[in-house]
Amino acid sequence: MSPLSLQPVERPRDDDAFVEFLSAHEFPFHMQPRPTAEEAHKRLTSGIVDGPGAFGCWVLADGEMVGIVTLEDLEDDTALIDLRLAEDARGRGIGTAILPVIVREVFDRFPTVRKLEGQTREDNVAMRRAFRRAGWVKEAHYREGWPVAGGQPLASVAYAILRSDVQSGTTTPVPWDDEP
Repeated sequence: MSPLSLQPVERPRDDDAFVEFLSAHEFPFHMQPRPTAEEAHKRLTSGIVDGPGAFGCWVLADGEMVGIVTLEDLEDDTALIDLRLAEDARGRGIGTAILPVIVREVFDRFPTVRKLEGQTREDNVAMRRAFRRAGWVKEAHYREGWPVAGGQPLASVAYAILRSDVQSGTTTPVPWDDEP
């Protein structure tokens, strides 16, 4: 696999590229699978890449833009990740490979963040596998927690990684069976 890196989205220089990327690709497991250019622009101007507690980066493979990651709640101790890969970048292991790069970037750049969390639909097997392979731990399974346009809601599955686990090289297990 080619070397992967992150490059911060720079506004306003990257505005057109951001809008083009979001509106040119289909993201079937997101709440808005195919944003229009207008919807993508609205998302951008809402501060998703540079607003308070937010940060956005391009995902680069050999210098070529293959995705975007946006991070929210960076002023809290738990930040949220949204990773979107271009259609032709999927199925190549990029999700698994870029997650540790994102983790390092967040934990290096934002010292108050103790945990990074991501959620996906129960049927997004590739993303769920990428989280697990990258050392993230399943922390929640919200039954019927993900609205689906024109269909029944699906479960939302949350994965997270702790700063302390990354620093120690261990994994803190989730106490699933802790009820008396």
